[in-house]
Amino acid sequence: MNAPVLKEIRIYPIKSLGGISLSEAEVELKGFRYDRRWMLVKPDGVFLTQRENTVMALVEVELTDRHLRVYHRHRPEDGLDIPLDQATDEQLTAYVWDNQAVDSRVVSQEADDWFSRLLGFPCRLVYMPENSRRPVDPKYAQPDDVVSFADGYPYLVISTDSLDELNRRVEKPLEMIRFRPNLVVEGVLPHEEDTWYRFQIGELRFFGVKPCARCVLTTIDPQTGTKGKEPLKTLATYRRLDNKILFGQNVLAEHPGKLRVGDPVRVLERRPARLPFS
Repeated sequence: MNAPVLKEIRIYPIKSLGGISLSEAEVELKGFRYDRRWMLVKPDGVFLTQRENTVMALVEVELTDRHLRVYHRHRPEDGLDIPLDQATDEQLTAYVWDNQAVDSRVVSQEADDWFSRLLGFPCRLVYMPENSRRPVDPKYAQPDDVVSFADGYPYLVISTDSLDELNRRVEKPLEMIRFRPNLVVEGVLPHEEDTWYRFQIGELRFFGVKPCARCVLTTIDPQTGTKGKEPLKTLATYRRLDNKILFGQNVLAEHPGKLRVGDPVRVLERRPARLPFS
């Protein structure tokens, strides 16, 4: 087996919309720069995701030096440019899950109109300013650990070897993008990443928090926006623990810096595996 390396870096600038593969990225404590700093919400601030609005799976996002470009995959000519460094002064309290209130700013009326037309009901696009602080679940982190609009943690690591093991068991192979990782590594045993307590990629150190519990969002085909039974049906046969289905590991960064595809991965300290891995 070859030495472990970072195979892919992925960000998802607008929560639950399309992801972007990068050759290098700036590591920040909230997550990669531009990763889930924007989010669609209902007029009352409650977050929107693919779980209830599968059309969001069909919205592509591109990153340039000055803006995000968003468009529906089947209507690329109907797009929207979102400046990276601009938002209105209108403040809006956004909610990720029931009790996680986050200070945010409305991006623009143009963005609200575009996304409302896309989804078929009123919604707003909000941005998380740098001074907005959303703490990570204190059961698994220190009080000063923070996260973006991501579901719970700044980073998610999955190995290609774990996906290979899953694809060995399913009828139709699945793509890694279905699981929305930030860090994709290769050259380890399937699900070995579950055991990484402290590890290093390039010159930067990370902490493995806990295996990631997966939800129905993984059953949405990112190419078509349709729901199915996989991968949860198959993962439940060998990755179930305490009524949760686990795939990948939630991760915190120790300090800011830069990562590049091809950086070596070195495990510094492990924890016992709660599920067996091969």
